[in-house]
Formats: sequence, C-alpha cells, structure tokens
Amino acid sequence: MAKFGGTVGTLIAGVDMWMRQLGIGLPFTLKHKADHTKLWRADQCVKPDYPKPDGVISFDRLSSVFLSNTNHEEDQPIHLTLKDPNIPIDYNLPLYDEPAQRYCPAGVYEVVGQDEGNPRFVINAQNCVHCKTCDIKDPTQNINWVVPEGGGGPNYPNM
Repeated sequence: MAKFGGTVGTLIAGVDMWMRQLGIGLPFTLKHKADHTKLWRADQCVKPDYPKPDGVISFDRLSSVFLSNTNHEEDQPIHLTLKDPNIPIDYNLPLYDEPAQRYCPAGVYEVVGQDEGNPRFVINAQNCVHCKTCDIKDPTQNINWVVPEGGGGPNYPNM
C-alpha cells in the first residue's frame, strides 16, 4: 500500500512540475500570498492580554534575548533601517497599533511616549536575534533588514 501511495504522489508531483513548466499549474494547489499582505487591522482584532512571565516556563523578552547570547559591536553599521521614518507612527500606529512591537520576538521595536501624546518609534537593534520577522511581516515593507557584520548576533553554543 505504501508503494502505491508513493507512486501516486510521484505522479502528481511530476504532472505538477510539467504543468508549471508550461505556465498552467494544477488547479488544486495552494496559492501563496506574502505574509505582510495578510495582517489584520487593529480594529478587526481583540487586543491580546498576555499573562505575565512566571520565570519557570515562560520568560520575558529581554531574559530570552540574554539567553540567546546576542552580541553586536557598538561601532558596527545599523542593520535595521526604515525606508520612511514617518510610517510607523503616522500609518502603522493608527491602522495596525504598530505591530512590530508585538511580532518581534526580541522586543527590538517599541513605541515610546504614547501616553504623553508624543509617540516615537524606537529601534533597539542591539537586541536583534536576526530572525528576519520584521522584514517579512511589516505591513508596509518599510523595515529594511540587512545582514549585519560578521561575528555579531545570537550565539547558540549548544546547537
């Protein structure tokens, strides 16, 4: 039975390969859309209420960044830049509640001064664990992630 299933899979893959080569494709294959195009607006979502980290099973972001042994030289060029520095506050904040402050696992992006009525977008590039989520998920593709200088970033010695 396993041989039959493998044969059918190989046959479908072969047909799919040739149909794609001809520019047709199979009608029942999945269609991929870029991740940043699928982000919901803040008014369509319930704001998550995350439980406080307990220090046993769950940890705060900065403790996790510390455990990643992330290191960046102080004088290296910034590897996270914005194409337009106004977009995070003028566009992303009102429409998406600035999602970078939530999707970044290392807490690199934050909006400060919002309670005082003077919000500013801050990039803490020294915390970056080089996951590239910001480059993939930013709704306006405004964040430019480039490969940092060699020798920096997370160091996972047990991998």
